[in-house]
Order: sequence, then structure tokens, then C-alpha cells
Amino acid sequence: MIKLKEELMRAVFLICACVSVLAVALICVFLFSSGLPAMAQIGFSAFLTGRVWKPTNDIYGIFPMILGSLCVTAGALAIGVPTGILSAVFMAKFCPKRLYRLLKPGINLLAGIPSVVYGFFGLMVIVPFIRNTLGGSGSSMLAACLVLGIMILPTVIGVSEASIRAVPESYYEGSLALGASHERSVFFAVLPAAKQGIFAAVILGVGRAIGETMAVVMVAGNQAVMPSGLLKGLRTMTANIVMEMGYAADLHRQALIATGVVLFVFILLINLAFSLVKRRMNL
Repeated sequence: MIKLKEELMRAVFLICACVSVLAVALICVFLFSSGLPAMAQIGFSAFLTGRVWKPTNDIYGIFPMILGSLCVTAGALAIGVPTGILSAVFMAKFCPKRLYRLLKPGINLLAGIPSVVYGFFGLMVIVPFIRNTLGGSGSSMLAACLVLGIMILPTVIGVSEASIRAVPESYYEGSLALGASHERSVFFAVLPAAKQGIFAAVILGVGRAIGETMAVVMVAGNQAVMPSGLLKGLRTMTANIVMEMGYAADLHRQALIATGVVLFVFILLINLAFSLVKRRMNL
């Protein structure tokens, strides 16, 4: 009877794994079968390096959107990763228990807030603040970076904190025994041991930032032009797809799907780059 249950559960797990792989394969088939013909018709070079996006004139260049996605993602990481890692260190090693009982549910609540709510917060608070303080329209690269930096905090904090807590206590105690202070023991003994988990948190943060749509649409200005400054508007690849897919047809629609192909390939390349860096650093 026990062996029968084990075989049954093994079959269930195998089916679930096959369904997951099949879903990814079907997504890839749909994207590439719909997007590659459009890229070939437009011209791969013209599509990827073109600086003008005018569907009404059959001009489809997504280079400004590619740069916009990279700039916004880099800005979000610059804001969210240091803040998230230091917050995780505080919560794992420095935070009083009473305060932790308040902070932890708050962090979890941030993870459950819909992206459109973040976008509305950025539109009502961050955009006016930038406009009144730094000038410009407020809807800009800086606003998008700030909103995305806040959005990736729950992911970075949660994964980093779990990694820090998973480090054996002997690392910390051994550092104290050698005469190091509490702070030095945490930053020079515990954190290096948790670097693999922290690295994973950064990768997840990149995936969340580069794939975000609604919040960016609401605060970035949505101008299909080359990024020219922190206070200037831009458009990301995800925003370009969601803004025009509702009314696009024929080649225009296929070009938007091709934009999704480029985004998909970008995510694969980013994960590959992180894997290579991880291997070189022996994480």
C-alpha cells in the first residue's frame, strides 16, 4: 500500500513538472512563431536598432524602448538592492523582537499590493514631488526608478533575510570568539556566507523590475524617444506592448509580439549573465 502511494505521488509530481515545462514551451512557440516573421519583414537591424516608433507610418524601431527598460531596471536596482539587503541585515541580526513583529507583516503586505496601486502612489505622490522639487513634468525615468525600487524591496528583503538566517550560528559565534564586534561578525562572517541567497534575491529583483508594466505606464511619461535624462520621460518595452496592443492590427500587432520576443530573450540573457558571474565568483 505504501509503495502504491509513493508511485502515485511520483506520477503526480512528474505530471506537474511536465505541465510546467509544456507551458514554457508553448509560450516560446507562440512568441517566436508570431514575432520572428514580423522582425524578418521589418528587418532585424531596423527593428532592434531603429530609433523611431511610428506604427502609422509602418516604422517600427524599438531601440528607445530597449534602452528605457535597461535604464529603469538599473535605477530600480541601484535604489532597491542596497536598501533591501541592509533592511534584511537589520531584521535578521539587529531588530528588536517587538519591532520585528511590526516590520515583518509590513514587508509581507508590500509584496501583496497590486502594481497598479504602486503606480497610483507614484502618480499622486512621487510625480508631483519631482515636478515641484526638481522641475519638469514629474513623469520621468527617476519616478519610474523610485517606484520600481520600492516594488522590488519585499522580494529582496524576504530572500536576503531567509539566506542570512540560514547561515549556521557557528559562523557568528566563531567571529565573536576571535574578538570581532557584533557588527563586524555580521558583515564579515555572516553576510559572505549568505552571498548565494543574496545573489538570488538580486536576480529576482531584476526579473520583477524589467517585467513590470502598469506602475511604469503610470509614472514614466510613455514617450517613445531615446532616454535623455533622469527628469525626462521614456517608454519601456512592456509599456509599449500594453499601451498599443488593444488597437494594434496586422504588422503593428506582430511588431508588438516581436517586442515581447526581445524582452523574453533579454530576460534569458540576464539570467545567463548572472549565472556566469555566479560561477566565476564561486557562489
